[in-house]
Order: sequence, then structure tokens, then C-alpha cells
Amino acid sequence: MTLPLLRHRLRQTKIVATLGPSTSSKEMIRALYEAGADVFRLNFSHGTAADHKARMDAIREVEAEVGRPIAVLADLQGPKHRLGVFKEGSIVIKAGQSLRLDLDATAGDDTRVQMPHPEIFTALKVGSILLLDDGKVRLRVMEAAKDYAQTVVEVGDKLSDRKGVNVPDSVIPASVLTEKDRHDLEVALDLGADWIALSFVQRPEDVMEARQLIGNRAAILAKLEKPMAIQSLIPILERADGVMVARGDLGVEMPPEDVPHTQKRIIREARKFGKPVIVATQMLESMITAPTPTRAEASDVATAVYDGADAVMLSAETASGQYPLEAVRIMDRIIQHTQVDAMEQDGLLMGKVGLLSTGADAITAAARQVAETIGAVAIVTYTTSGSTTLRAARERPSVPILGLTSQMETARRLVLSYGVHAAHTPEAKGLTEVISTAIKIVRGDGLAKLYDRVVITAGVPFGTTGTTNVLRIAVVDEAGQG
Repeated sequence: MTLPLLRHRLRQTKIVATLGPSTSSKEMIRALYEAGADVFRLNFSHGTAADHKARMDAIREVEAEVGRPIAVLADLQGPKHRLGVFKEGSIVIKAGQSLRLDLDATAGDDTRVQMPHPEIFTALKVGSILLLDDGKVRLRVMEAAKDYAQTVVEVGDKLSDRKGVNVPDSVIPASVLTEKDRHDLEVALDLGADWIALSFVQRPEDVMEARQLIGNRAAILAKLEKPMAIQSLIPILERADGVMVARGDLGVEMPPEDVPHTQKRIIREARKFGKPVIVATQMLESMITAPTPTRAEASDVATAVYDGADAVMLSAETASGQYPLEAVRIMDRIIQHTQVDAMEQDGLLMGKVGLLSTGADAITAAARQVAETIGAVAIVTYTTSGSTTLRAARERPSVPILGLTSQMETARRLVLSYGVHAAHTPEAKGLTEVISTAIKIVRGDGLAKLYDRVVITAGVPFGTTGTTNVLRIAVVDEAGQG
């Protein structure tokens, strides 16, 4: 017997699933959603515009069938820096030897090779570090000029054609939006993506540049994968709508022992701003080829939940892996088991953020406390822009947040946030209508049963951003009046 689709998740932390060759059909997208995926990621590093359109069309068909908003994250590739080619296809270099990098397109050898990126030479200075092939080779700059750099090898290894180049300790004076990204951005916006992820953000100006192009057509997610971005974390958070702890390149460009506490810091600071934060990369990587994760991977997912992340992400596990559905189901189970642990709530309470001296913050903090005191089964927010619901999510309540909004774009964006059960509803004429709608949805979606209590927050007058100023307690009754 097929069980009916559950109308709400039994967890607060969300799951982002990347679509790809393994998961392009509507049937697989529906199956991933039913397994627990809340947000679908379109990776513009791979695939054509037609591929992404077909996936987006399938997502929106599934959304209509299940009757729940589904968020789509379009992830731009960003600038990729690579070496040129070698005469023999590869070289082996050892610690202590010299290697010249320049703009000459002639095939290289073990003394020199092309690095076709003049913007990198502009940023280098004596002492700068260059990491090649995901950090397998480490170079230190001994002489820097506008068109070449003379380096000494600190860590050697085999080096083959077109391996990647990372510059961890320098800000590269170039836009993070390449020509490909600008084209892909227009494609993503035309498709109706809810979130745009910017790769290799270094500074707040990168977010501001994207904002000029995007406007309000989508929310902006800054991917934090460079140490220079961590140095500008606060101004980036002030300008972005959310952030991603992109641990792949971050783990290449900074020592491995620095990544865990950097992850915790990013989550903590993002929560202060009420901005969603995704923890990504290698979460269940062994499941690309295996039906179960390692115990270390399960602990990694659980750690993100304990830290209070809004979402965790699957990349190749669902895009090209052999067990995409199993990966989502196992991640869902790990999150559920972690969040019911008493330590999880204790940890979130210990990490409680400071409030601003505003009535909106005071009302939202009180809503969590009231919900816990009276044993309410949900906190209901009514919002236009999403700010009321984001404040509630920042408090990390132990009960679901029902985010009501008349704007479908807002509902979809809110899906990414911690604990939010987003619902697209008609525009309310007054608080009585909000309460009535809330009661119907919490009952219909299984968030509450008869005579349960819910806490409701809203901003009056409706439609004015940032005016959360009402708190009500409602009892779920037969009439649906509260």
C-alpha cells in the first residue's frame, strides 16, 4: 500500500539536492522530493540551457502536483583559473626547484608553464602562495611582475595539463562574474530561479555587482570558499541574502584544521543576520558509489545540524551518483535523529543570538518563548517580503514555522530557511483572516490537530516590510476561527 505524501517535513534543517544526469527526469525529481529534498540545485558548471530548462519545468510540475512551494538554486560556475599545457602532457616537480609562470602560450616543461590569467599576476607579490591541482602542489612567489612570476616549489608532485590554480592569500582584481556567468545568470533568471549562488566571492563588492544585475528577481547566495571572503564575512553577510559554506575550495585554500571552526563561525554570524546558511561539499561523498555513508560522514551532517545550519547540501551524490534517493533518505534520517537529541536544542539555545532594540525583534523572541511555555505546536508568521519569517527562523524554535505569504516568490525563497513550512496564500485583509487561514493550513498539512495551540506573529499594517508588531495565541478549533 502506498502511503499518502506527508505535507510537512519531520525536521527543521533543510536538504538541498543537486540535479544532474542521474536525476533529470520528472519522476526522479518527484522521488527526490518525496525522499526529503526541499531545494533543488541547478549546477551551471555543467549542462546546457536546454538541460536546465527541462529540469526547471519538471520541478514546477512536481511543485504543482504536491501543492508545496519548492525552491530552486541556480549555482553559477564563477572564474576558473588553470595552467596551460606541457610538452609531454605532464611534469614531475620536486620541492626546492624553480618554476616560472607566464603568459606565453608555448607548451611548458619543468622550468616554466603558461598561466593565462593576467589578473592573477596583478595580485601577486613576493611571498604569495599559489596552490595547483587542488593543493597537491604548493608554490611560493619569489619574483612578481605584471606578466610573469618566478616561484619556488614548496610541495612537489606530478602536474599535468590545465590543472587548477588557487590563490589563497590575494584578492584577484577581477569580477567573479565571467562572460559565461553573465549569460547563465540571464538564463537562470528567465527560468525563474529563486536563489542565485555566486562562486568564489572575495569581497562585498562582488555581491553588489551581482545585485545590480539581479535586482529583486532572485535572492543572492554568496558561496564562501576563499579565505579572503572570510576576512570580509560581515560586510558580505550585510549585502547577501544567504551564504554557503563551500568547503571544497575553502578546504584547499586554508589548512584543514581551520575549516571546522570557520564553518561554525560562518553559521553563527549568518544566524545573527537572520540569513540562511548552507553547509556543502563532501557531506555524503562515499554515497556516489556506495549505498551507505561512512560514520564520519554521518557525523559531519549531524555536526551541521548541531551548529544550527539552515540546510545541508548534496552535490555529486544526487547529480551523478549511483544512489541519489538513498543519499537523500539517509541524510533525512540523520537530521531527524540529530534534532530530537536534547543536546541539539541545548546547543541552539546556547548559540542564541543577540536581539536588536526593535519591537519586531522583541515580538519574534517572545513568540518562541510563548510557544515553548504553552506547548504550542507551531509558530505562524504572515509576511510579504519574508522578513517576519526570517526573524522567527533566526530564533531556531523547536516547533515548525508556518510561513504564510501572498507572494509565491517569497514562499519559494523561504523554503531554504530553518524550520519554515512555507505556504502561498491569498492576500489577507486583516488579522482575523490570517488566523483563519493559519488554522486551516496547520490542520490540513498535519502540523496540528484539534484543540492544539499555535502562536501567530504578523506586521500591521500588512504589506509593510519590517513591522512585526502582533503576537496572538490561537486554538485550533472546528470552525477554523482560532
